Amino acid sequence: MKWHHIEENWAAFYEAIMDRWPEAEESELDEIDGDQRAFLRYIAKLTEQEPVEAREEVVEWLRGELPSDVVMDPAHDSHSISLSGKYIPEGEDESDDDKRFGDD
Repeated sequence: MKWHHIEENWAAFYEAIMDRWPEAEESELDEIDGDQRAFLRYIAKLTEQEPVEAREEVVEWLRGELPSDVVMDPAHDSHSISLSGKYIPEGEDESDDDKRFGDD
């Protein structure tokens, strides 16, 4: 995961954050509002770690999967469709009807 995914979809990450850090509070996450530095300070305080240790823990968490709420976001779908254009033969559009492939 990249931080911009988190920042753009902050509320969608609450469940993933609270799974990793069960003592996290939604009201505190609301206040952080996707600010990376504020989140790192919060995790350091929450886990009673030094900021460097908390940052390492957050970096490890960032290696995880995107929550389904983010993956299923229409903006993410549109981006994925546009990226798929490099696999489409010249003359075809990535949004063309694909009934002939039997996945209708």
